[in-house]
Amino acid sequence: MPGRLLAVAALTAALIPGVAGAASAGPEPGQAAIPGYLIQSSAKVADDAAVSKPGFDAKGWYPVGAQSTVYAGLLANGRYSDPFYSTNMKNVPTADFKVPWWYRSDIKVADPSQRTYLDISGVLSKADIWVNGTRVATKDEVNGPYTRHDLDVTKQVHEGVNSVAFKVYPNDPNNDLSMGWIDWAQTPPDQNMGLAREVVVRHSGPVALRGAHVVTKLNVPGLDHADLTAKADVRNDSDSAVRATVSGTVAGRPVSQEVSLAAHEKKTVSFPVIGVDKPQVWWPAGMGGQPMQQLDLTATVGGTTSDASHSSFGIRDVKAPLNSSGGRQYLVNGKPLMIKGGGWSPDLLLRWDAGRAADKLAYVKNLGLNTVRLEGHIEPDAFFDLADRMGVLTMPGWECCDKWEGQVNGDEKGEPWTEADYPIAKASMTAEAERLRDHPSVLSFHIGSDFAPNARIEKGYLDALSAADWPAAVISAASAKASPKLGPSGMKMNGPYDYVPPNYWYDKAHKDAGGAWNFNSETSAGPDIPTMDTLKRMMTPAELETLWKNPSAPQYHRSESETFANLKIFGDALAGRYGKPTSLDDFVRKAQLAQYENVRAEFESHSRNFTDSKDPSTGLIYWMLNSGWTSLHWQLFDAYLDQNGSYFGAKKANEPLHIQYSYDTKSAEVVNSTTKKASGLTASVELFNTDGTKKFSKTKKNLSVNGGGAHAKALDIGSVSGLSSTYLAKLVLTDSAGKEVSRNVYWLSTKDDKLNWSKSDWYYTPTSSYADLSGLSKLGAAKVGATATSAPGPDGTTVTTVKLTNTSSGKTPAFMVDTHMVDSAGTPVLPVSWSDNQVSLWPGESVTLTATYRTADLHGSAPSVRVAGWNTGTQTVGS
Repeated sequence: MPGRLLAVAALTAALIPGVAGAASAGPEPGQAAIPGYLIQSSAKVADDAAVSKPGFDAKGWYPVGAQSTVYAGLLANGRYSDPFYSTNMKNVPTADFKVPWWYRSDIKVADPSQRTYLDISGVLSKADIWVNGTRVATKDEVNGPYTRHDLDVTKQVHEGVNSVAFKVYPNDPNNDLSMGWIDWAQTPPDQNMGLAREVVVRHSGPVALRGAHVVTKLNVPGLDHADLTAKADVRNDSDSAVRATVSGTVAGRPVSQEVSLAAHEKKTVSFPVIGVDKPQVWWPAGMGGQPMQQLDLTATVGGTTSDASHSSFGIRDVKAPLNSSGGRQYLVNGKPLMIKGGGWSPDLLLRWDAGRAADKLAYVKNLGLNTVRLEGHIEPDAFFDLADRMGVLTMPGWECCDKWEGQVNGDEKGEPWTEADYPIAKASMTAEAERLRDHPSVLSFHIGSDFAPNARIEKGYLDALSAADWPAAVISAASAKASPKLGPSGMKMNGPYDYVPPNYWYDKAHKDAGGAWNFNSETSAGPDIPTMDTLKRMMTPAELETLWKNPSAPQYHRSESETFANLKIFGDALAGRYGKPTSLDDFVRKAQLAQYENVRAEFESHSRNFTDSKDPSTGLIYWMLNSGWTSLHWQLFDAYLDQNGSYFGAKKANEPLHIQYSYDTKSAEVVNSTTKKASGLTASVELFNTDGTKKFSKTKKNLSVNGGGAHAKALDIGSVSGLSSTYLAKLVLTDSAGKEVSRNVYWLSTKDDKLNWSKSDWYYTPTSSYADLSGLSKLGAAKVGATATSAPGPDGTTVTTVKLTNTSSGKTPAFMVDTHMVDSAGTPVLPVSWSDNQVSLWPGESVTLTATYRTADLHGSAPSVRVAGWNTGTQTVGS
């Protein structure tokens, strides 16, 4: 693992300049993950005890990795076709997954005088554990993917080769406190049954160290002093009393303490407080650095090392009070921060890949976002190591709409809890709190999602969090619910989840809707159609025909929910606003425009309202950041990491210093999300008819905007006569030296979108009449000159510089010109970090863009750039 993460660190630093190394601390001393298993259906096993005996004949079993669901393992062994293409996954029979499956592996024990443990979590959803023919735990004990089990198997193992086996039982999210896919995607045929996290084998002497962590208290707002209190559980697993010395360093400062333990006694050692002046404070990306501190402890008995622990932590302070409007306002190290993020999705088959996770987090930063929300599907430790070192904030929590909320969600899916569920829930909370508490990237934990827990469930969670020294905020729900002790969540979950027009987001009048006020925990305008490259990778030609010709038809790659089964609402809006698509290409290019303008407006409206005196917008989680498979909705980038209109709309909206058009006031605003005041700015607005005629021009000089998310109105546009029904607005912001720092082009209509608020449903508000953007089809042809040069970048990357120039002689802009890095076969090179993209240029204007990507992803071919615009045609230029 350390080697893989070091490679990830190099790539991440290259793609996103300024990122510190992303390597984790690596495994602790005396432990190693089981590297892989052989799996087989229990229907083919006659004797459970025999499976875990050394020498068992596993001929015909399937080899899988350290973390694998059953279906993912069988897929890797060639049993099934690509589940991301067409309806291949739908055609997989489910009967094979109705019975338990065995996971079998051998482990070696070099010194049987030491104690041996199995550290187990990530079981979906329960398992019997066997070692050398003895069952050491049952499915009633090892139950749930978040519970953690430290099984002492010293008596069952011997020197040399030993065998372990897990009989994993079928997963059922509506009946188990487990993981499910709700309405995000189609559910895999095995429902992710398997082992989603590594099982670690630990070895130690009589005294074991567990749960080492550091409680930090940072002086806020001065940030000039921090108190560090290291703690660890010290456990004597032998049959005799011992006296142990626990010593080590906390952020380089020495600590030591002696502890006496009776046979099988556990004590929590709390070391004296260490005061640190001028501490190295951890900040989210864009606000400061991400220094990590180290905690190293060793337990010795009679001068001999018994166990050791090594972990990382960060020094930072997080608060999340309710503001005067009842919204949840996060403060990091005393500074208010607008949360701008997206809902995180793991791979649909829960295949963990540290490099891919780093690529996605790098996209988060390239998008100008600062947070990912994990609703269930809480990723392995390496994910949070990456987030710490990249400065990406995380908001983990339990998921909605299944057993997790079955006791409080009325008649929705998810069975009510039985008595057996309460200790599983509390154990899950204990394990996740202990695992995540030292990660400075973790902002908070949602103990509820669509619903808040009742008093009994809440008490179990809060008791577990308190016992774990949980340092971050605890939120009762992601919706506007309250739990008995924590009270109101300070969040809202009013939708929408399907199409609404851009002006929707500026609404504050409808308090049951999703406009830019309060903390919006999950919301978007639904469909996010991928690029044509991705569509052809995920759907058959016949399916693509249906996609554009019949949006009302069910779409397998949207959702298994009837509510989100088709694209009718989106398709109606696309035809009503842009004109009925005439081909697949026309459908896709219009979809990209619709997504760009909508996602841009969603983020711009919330950013502008962050510092409002009344009903400010304190946070926005776009639903979702990404999809775990090939999807037609809820994603800013797709399963192959390609970037569509949604991606670049979000990237444009989240520029650090940004000029934007406000749909509600028809004015130009400047939003400054940097940490410093910006002065001497010049803002300009120009309006153009679709024939290129300029109808309005206005400039304001010497504009100043405070930092920290402040905004200032730059220019009122008001009512302009002589505009065509569809027109273009070009907004430009330059600094005191005349350098362009923000450029933003809008396509607008003299006819506004009208929303039918009285007919609002939980997932959208209908549009009663559409804006007229069909005039874009009348844009004349424009010529774009393109040149590209490539050069080696740092750490195995290539940097390609692209210059685009509108060489047209008339007045027509080159509208929404998209650049894609491609290899010699025309296949997109992914992942890629663009400085900007999907740009519009008026005659004589030029722009220089840069793309950074892994050289290896060219697969030996020379890089090329595919340039395609709304009215420019397509060309490919070599570099």
